[in-house]
Amino acid sequence: MRNLLLLSAILLGCSGTAAAASAETPSPDLVANGFIIMSTVLVILMSIPGIGLFYGGMVRTKNMCSILMQVITSFALIYLLWACYGYSLASSNNSGSFLSLFFGDFSNSFLVKLSPDTVDAAHSNLSELVYFAFQGAFAAITACLIIGSFAERIKFSGFLIMLVIWFTFAYIPSWHMVWGGGWLDSAFGVLDFAGGTVVHINASVCALVGAYYIGNRLGYGREAMKPHSMTMTMIGTALLWVGWFGFNAGSELTSDGISGLALVNTILAPAASLVSWTICEWFLKGKPSLLGACSGAIAGLVVITPACGFVGVNGGIIMGLIGGAVCLWGVHGLKKALRVDDTLDVFGIHGLGGIIGAIMTGIFCSPDLGGVGFGGDNTSILSQTTGQLISVVVTIVWTGIVAFAGFSLARLITGIRVSCDEERQGLDLSSHGERAYNY
Repeated sequence: MRNLLLLSAILLGCSGTAAAASAETPSPDLVANGFIIMSTVLVILMSIPGIGLFYGGMVRTKNMCSILMQVITSFALIYLLWACYGYSLASSNNSGSFLSLFFGDFSNSFLVKLSPDTVDAAHSNLSELVYFAFQGAFAAITACLIIGSFAERIKFSGFLIMLVIWFTFAYIPSWHMVWGGGWLDSAFGVLDFAGGTVVHINASVCALVGAYYIGNRLGYGREAMKPHSMTMTMIGTALLWVGWFGFNAGSELTSDGISGLALVNTILAPAASLVSWTICEWFLKGKPSLLGACSGAIAGLVVITPACGFVGVNGGIIMGLIGGAVCLWGVHGLKKALRVDDTLDVFGIHGLGGIIGAIMTGIFCSPDLGGVGFGGDNTSILSQTTGQLISVVVTIVWTGIVAFAGFSLARLITGIRVSCDEERQGLDLSSHGERAYNY
């Protein structure tokens, strides 16, 4: 009897220890984990085939391989840097230091703190490896967006040097300031559900600086430089739209009503923007174009990105309608006013769309307009919109300075623009020694 009691005490003690250990170590939310794994795959779908085909179809035949090479290399390079130091610097909290407003620390470099058992309790009890992968896909696609503005004339080696500098000193602090508890989040309660400032404004400002810095393509404004395959651009648009559901709905980090709201807004806002762009173009030019429809859809996706989980469905539709018309002007009127060869209209769509989307988020997030409420200590449309405006200005200025420094350093090290002869021949042969089409 005594032995039986002793055995029972041992078993109860083991059970209590296990229960205590279980209480200390949360288990991953399997539903959230599965949802974010799927969302990560969708964001990757946007990057490599989506942007590759969207951009690739719009350049001339002789530069198709160069665009695809830049896209796939950017994706790989940025994901590696995200693992080496980016994730740690962006997401860790270096509290008590002035630098913590803009950066984290290197404590999780090379993912030393992550294992299959690591659970991120702050983000829906996800496996932290899954959260790392999801946010890495965001970093990678942001880099890929930059490429379109200076397509057909940039030197590949110089581009890679610039990309490392931009990622380290522009993307990481933007991420930390908005999503990592840094300055813009803590001081102004900035709302950016899936990357209006962090992704679209950030990428497009770097792209615009690059377009100015590198200069116009040879023959720009005098020679026809039409897309070589609208079929590819349409397929790329479709892949981007489908992948954007992971981008937007996935940013809720779990499957709930807010992710459902983001999903619906990601359907209706770009639909409204496509219709708005098409009608305006039809009226102005006499014919609606497929390129315009594709551009309108992307513009709507950009505009709704910062707002998709914060604004109501009707607010999202209004944002899409406004975004389509404004970005059409950005691609034509603003581009001419800026006198810049933004080859694939990165700033006209992603920059202008990201700016008006971030600002309108502060308006339509109001519960009185069907939104889910304000961020931080903001209690009115005015205070929230002021915070949104500040985040837009800070991102533009910060990224602009870093981008200029990055292009300047790349120019000193390897050069930033190919020679005139190489540009005339096309970057496929001159930079990569191959052709997209052998006929």
